[in-house]
Amino acid sequence: MGLVTMFTFEGDNFFFWRQLLWIGVAFSLMLIVMIPDSRFLRSGGVVVGLYGLFVALLVLVLMIGEVTLGAQSRFDLGFFSFQPSDPAKLVLIIVLAKYFSKRHELIGNFKHIIISGIYTCLLFALVFIQPDFGTAIILFFIWFGMILVAGIKIKHLVLVFLLGAIAFGGMWQFAFQDYQKTRIMTFLDPLSDLQGAGYNAYQSTIAVGSGQLWGKGIGYGTQSKLQFLPEYETDFIFAAFAEEWGLLGVLILFLLFGVVIFRLLWHAVQADSNFERLFAAGVAILFTSHFFVHIGMNIGLLPVTGTTVPFLSYGGTHLMTEFVGVGLVMAMRRYSRQRFKEAPLGIIEE
Repeated sequence: MGLVTMFTFEGDNFFFWRQLLWIGVAFSLMLIVMIPDSRFLRSGGVVVGLYGLFVALLVLVLMIGEVTLGAQSRFDLGFFSFQPSDPAKLVLIIVLAKYFSKRHELIGNFKHIIISGIYTCLLFALVFIQPDFGTAIILFFIWFGMILVAGIKIKHLVLVFLLGAIAFGGMWQFAFQDYQKTRIMTFLDPLSDLQGAGYNAYQSTIAVGSGQLWGKGIGYGTQSKLQFLPEYETDFIFAAFAEEWGLLGVLILFLLFGVVIFRLLWHAVQADSNFERLFAAGVAILFTSHFFVHIGMNIGLLPVTGTTVPFLSYGGTHLMTEFVGVGLVMAMRRYSRQRFKEAPLGIIEE
């Protein structure tokens, strides 16, 4: 669906052919990560090494990274660009799954929420100052979703909301740049600046609505193909998709994502260890956060933050991250079944 949305019968199909290549690379990576026994990810040394590596990469990208659309978030490697903040989401899931799997009975102690929040905040801060507020928000949602899965108490949940509100107020006062504040204010009053900060959101809602029931047809989206809708292959691909496929296509898209999320949660329920359960749930949270934040911004329910749709939007790094995440979940499920068959009387060690 993403590929055909990028395709046009007239003009250049650069994104179509590059995306086709990236899908092949990402799918190959998924098959590769399914081969080894995924239990090595439970090792403390591996988890610390991965976390340290991506903290270093996020620091390095701030020093020598390529500036694209105002954000210094990727390395220009010639043939392609590498954006470390995408796989950093997967690394955060691994770190939190490792941390909570060893402390699931102690989650009632608020210090474990604080410590896990510190791990998240370091990545959040390094991504936020790029500045990439959309990815930073996804990192927050991963942490928040995983503490819910781990079993946070209601009183602690209320405290998290209060601390989040205080943090947002501080960020608004001292961290948000002017254009980020403008986007949020435009979200609250969409008609206040249609030719400026509100232009993208306005064109996006027009594209979604103009698709009506059946859509305009593949390759015939006027808002996207005539460049009224900027970044239609990435940040606004849902709007471009809805314009060409209509409501029927949108329902099919929701159904397909529902199947993916259901299968991930099913693997989480069937997992034979806390780490695997939390990891699969974390990948489901990652995909769900991206999906609803992107759609919310495309239909005017959320401020424009620049996020992708898993498997649909153009881009190599995010596609590889998503396929690797799915591959690791399937590898965990595969080896858990194998261990179950080999264990006497079906007894599996944690």
